[in-house]
Amino acid sequence: MLANGTNHQPSPLSPSTIHITTHNTLGQATLHSSEIPQWTAFKELKYASALLYTTTTMPPNLNDDADIKSHQEVTSGGKVAPAVLPKGTVCRFVDFEPNSKGFMHRTQSLDYGIVMEGEVVLELDDGSETHMTRGDVAIQRGTMHAWSNPSPTEWARILFVLQDCQPLLVNGKRFKEDLGAANGHVPESANDRE
Repeated sequence: MLANGTNHQPSPLSPSTIHITTHNTLGQATLHSSEIPQWTAFKELKYASALLYTTTTMPPNLNDDADIKSHQEVTSGGKVAPAVLPKGTVCRFVDFEPNSKGFMHRTQSLDYGIVMEGEVVLELDDGSETHMTRGDVAIQRGTMHAWSNPSPTEWARILFVLQDCQPLLVNGKRFKEDLGAANGHVPESANDRE
Protein backbone atom coordinates (compact mmCIF):
# COMPACT_ATOMS: atom_id res chain seq x y z
CA MET A 1 0.00 0.00 0.00
CA LEU A 2 1.36 3.40 -0.94
CA ALA A 3 -0.36 5.37 1.82
CA ASN A 4 0.23 5.29 5.57
CA GLY A 5 -3.02 3.36 5.82
CA THR A 6 -5.75 2.90 8.37
CA ASN A 7 -9.19 1.37 8.30
CA HIS A 8 -10.78 3.65 10.86
CA GLN A 9 -11.77 7.26 10.43
CA PRO A 10 -8.85 9.37 11.72
CA SER A 11 -10.80 12.60 12.16
CA PRO A 12 -13.42 13.42 14.80
CA LEU A 13 -15.96 14.41 12.12
CA SER A 14 -19.26 12.55 11.83
CA PRO A 15 -18.91 8.98 10.58
CA SER A 16 -20.88 7.93 7.53
CA THR A 17 -22.43 4.84 6.02
CA ILE A 18 -22.62 4.07 2.30
CA HIS A 19 -26.05 2.76 1.21
CA ILE A 20 -26.14 1.19 -2.28
CA THR A 21 -29.45 0.45 -3.99
CA THR A 22 -30.34 -2.08 -6.68
CA HIS A 23 -33.44 -3.82 -8.13
CA ASN A 24 -35.09 -7.10 -7.22
CA THR A 25 -36.35 -9.56 -9.85
CA LEU A 26 -39.66 -7.62 -10.06
CA GLY A 27 -37.79 -4.41 -10.89
CA GLN A 28 -38.53 -2.84 -7.52
CA ALA A 29 -35.90 -0.78 -5.75
CA THR A 30 -34.19 -2.56 -2.89
CA LEU A 31 -31.14 -1.99 -0.74
CA HIS A 32 -28.11 -3.89 -2.01
CA SER A 33 -25.80 -3.11 0.91
CA SER A 34 -24.84 -0.71 3.68
CA GLU A 35 -21.23 -0.39 4.71
CA ILE A 36 -18.80 1.81 6.59
CA PRO A 37 -16.20 3.37 4.28
CA GLN A 38 -12.55 2.41 4.65
CA TRP A 39 -10.26 5.34 5.41
CA THR A 40 -6.67 5.84 4.27
CA ALA A 41 -4.50 8.28 6.22
CA PHE A 42 -1.77 10.28 4.51
CA LYS A 43 -0.09 11.47 7.68
CA GLU A 44 2.79 13.37 6.05
CA LEU A 45 0.28 15.27 3.91
CA LYS A 46 -2.12 15.89 6.83
CA TYR A 47 -5.26 14.45 5.27
CA ALA A 48 -7.24 11.23 5.08
CA SER A 49 -9.63 9.96 2.45
CA ALA A 50 -12.47 7.47 2.27
CA LEU A 51 -13.40 5.96 -1.06
CA LEU A 52 -17.20 5.96 -1.29
CA TYR A 53 -17.86 4.64 -4.80
CA THR A 54 -16.25 4.25 -8.21
CA THR A 55 -17.30 3.53 -11.78
CA THR A 56 -15.10 2.37 -14.65
CA THR A 57 -17.27 3.09 -17.69
CA MET A 58 -18.92 6.20 -19.05
CA PRO A 59 -21.86 6.08 -18.96
CA PRO A 60 -21.93 3.60 -16.09
CA ASN A 61 -23.44 0.15 -16.71
CA LEU A 62 -26.03 -0.58 -13.99
CA ASN A 63 -27.30 -3.80 -15.61
CA ASP A 64 -26.87 -6.96 -13.54
CA ASP A 65 -25.07 -4.80 -10.95
CA ALA A 66 -22.06 -4.47 -13.28
CA ASP A 67 -21.09 -1.16 -11.65
CA ILE A 68 -21.17 -2.70 -8.16
CA LYS A 69 -18.96 -5.59 -9.30
CA SER A 70 -16.57 -3.12 -10.93
CA HIS A 71 -16.40 -1.04 -7.74
CA GLN A 72 -15.67 -4.17 -5.71
CA GLU A 73 -12.78 -5.01 -8.08
CA VAL A 74 -11.33 -1.49 -7.71
CA THR A 75 -11.44 -1.74 -3.91
CA SER A 76 -10.49 -5.41 -3.54
CA GLY A 77 -7.59 -6.19 -1.25
CA GLY A 78 -7.67 -2.77 0.41
CA LYS A 79 -5.90 -1.10 -2.51
CA VAL A 80 -5.63 2.69 -2.61
CA ALA A 81 -7.59 3.79 -5.68
CA PRO A 82 -6.09 6.35 -8.04
CA ALA A 83 -7.41 9.89 -7.90
CA VAL A 84 -9.21 9.34 -11.23
CA LEU A 85 -10.27 6.17 -13.02
CA PRO A 86 -9.92 6.09 -16.82
CA LYS A 87 -13.39 6.47 -18.38
CA GLY A 88 -14.91 6.44 -14.89
CA THR A 89 -15.74 8.34 -11.73
CA VAL A 90 -14.48 8.42 -8.15
CA CYS A 91 -16.53 9.64 -5.18
CA ARG A 92 -14.66 10.19 -1.91
CA PHE A 93 -14.52 12.12 1.33
CA VAL A 94 -11.30 13.93 2.17
CA ASP A 95 -10.73 15.12 5.75
CA PHE A 96 -8.08 17.80 6.32
CA GLU A 97 -6.29 18.21 9.65
CA PRO A 98 -6.31 21.60 11.39
CA ASN A 99 -3.57 23.92 10.12
CA SER A 100 -2.89 21.69 7.13
CA LYS A 101 -1.15 23.40 4.23
CA GLY A 102 -2.07 22.01 0.84
CA PHE A 103 0.22 20.95 -1.98
CA MET A 104 -0.15 21.86 -5.65
CA HIS A 105 -1.46 19.08 -7.86
CA ARG A 106 -3.51 18.47 -11.00
CA THR A 107 -5.64 15.59 -12.21
CA GLN A 108 -7.00 15.13 -15.70
CA SER A 109 -10.58 15.32 -14.55
CA LEU A 110 -13.67 17.41 -13.97
CA ASP A 111 -14.18 17.49 -10.20
CA TYR A 112 -17.02 18.63 -7.98
CA GLY A 113 -15.74 19.52 -4.51
CA ILE A 114 -18.42 20.24 -1.90
CA VAL A 115 -17.36 21.50 1.53
CA MET A 116 -19.26 19.39 4.06
CA GLU A 117 -17.63 20.50 7.33
CA GLY A 118 -15.30 23.30 8.41
CA GLU A 119 -13.53 25.71 6.10
CA VAL A 120 -10.92 25.31 3.38
CA VAL A 121 -8.83 27.53 1.17
CA LEU A 122 -8.60 26.71 -2.53
CA GLU A 123 -5.29 28.00 -3.89
CA LEU A 124 -4.55 28.12 -7.63
CA ASP A 125 -1.13 28.31 -9.25
CA ASP A 126 -1.72 31.93 -10.30
CA GLY A 127 -1.46 32.76 -6.58
CA SER A 128 -5.18 33.35 -6.00
CA GLU A 129 -6.91 31.98 -2.91
CA THR A 130 -10.63 31.35 -2.39
CA HIS A 131 -12.00 30.84 1.11
CA MET A 132 -14.76 28.20 1.17
CA THR A 133 -17.16 27.19 3.96
CA ARG A 134 -19.80 24.50 4.40
CA GLY A 135 -22.05 24.25 1.35
CA ASP A 136 -19.62 25.94 -1.03
CA VAL A 137 -18.81 24.05 -4.25
CA ALA A 138 -15.64 24.12 -6.33
CA ILE A 139 -15.87 23.01 -9.96
CA GLN A 140 -12.27 21.94 -10.54
CA ARG A 141 -11.50 21.75 -14.28
CA GLY A 142 -8.08 20.16 -14.60
CA THR A 143 -6.33 23.11 -12.95
CA MET A 144 -3.24 23.10 -10.75
CA HIS A 145 -4.52 23.67 -7.22
CA ALA A 146 -4.04 23.04 -3.48
CA TRP A 147 -6.44 22.62 -0.54
CA SER A 148 -5.61 23.98 2.93
CA ASN A 149 -7.46 23.97 6.24
CA PRO A 150 -6.76 27.34 7.93
CA SER A 151 -8.47 26.47 11.21
CA PRO A 152 -6.02 25.97 14.10
CA THR A 153 -8.43 23.59 15.88
CA GLU A 154 -11.15 22.18 13.59
CA TRP A 155 -11.00 19.46 10.92
CA ALA A 156 -12.55 20.09 7.48
CA ARG A 157 -14.25 17.66 5.09
CA ILE A 158 -14.84 17.88 1.35
CA LEU A 159 -16.93 15.47 -0.72
CA PHE A 160 -15.24 15.02 -4.10
CA VAL A 161 -16.67 13.52 -7.28
CA LEU A 162 -13.94 13.17 -9.92
CA GLN A 163 -14.81 12.35 -13.53
CA ASP A 164 -12.41 11.43 -16.30
CA CYS A 165 -12.25 14.04 -19.06
CA GLN A 166 -10.78 14.58 -22.50
CA PRO A 167 -7.05 15.46 -22.63
CA LEU A 168 -6.54 19.06 -21.50
CA LEU A 169 -5.01 21.53 -23.97
CA VAL A 170 -4.47 25.24 -23.22
CA ASN A 171 -3.18 27.31 -26.16
CA GLY A 172 -1.96 24.08 -27.76
CA LYS A 173 0.00 22.96 -24.69
CA ARG A 174 -0.91 19.56 -23.20
CA PHE A 175 -1.42 19.45 -19.42
CA LYS A 176 -1.22 16.05 -17.71
CA GLU A 177 -1.71 14.73 -14.19
CA ASP A 178 0.77 16.05 -11.64
CA LEU A 179 0.25 14.54 -8.17
CA GLY A 180 2.77 16.86 -6.52
CA ALA A 181 3.57 15.82 -2.95
CA ALA A 182 1.07 12.93 -3.23
CA ASN A 183 3.29 11.28 -5.86
CA GLY A 184 4.37 7.95 -4.37
CA HIS A 185 1.48 8.01 -1.89
CA VAL A 186 -1.41 7.81 -4.39
CA PRO A 187 -1.29 5.61 -7.52
CA GLU A 188 -1.12 7.40 -10.86
CA SER A 189 -4.48 7.64 -12.55
CA ALA A 190 -3.21 6.46 -15.96
CA ASN A 191 -5.99 8.34 -17.71
CA ASP A 192 -3.71 10.86 -19.44
CA ARG A 193 -1.40 8.58 -21.40
CA GLU A 194 -3.00 9.22 -24.79
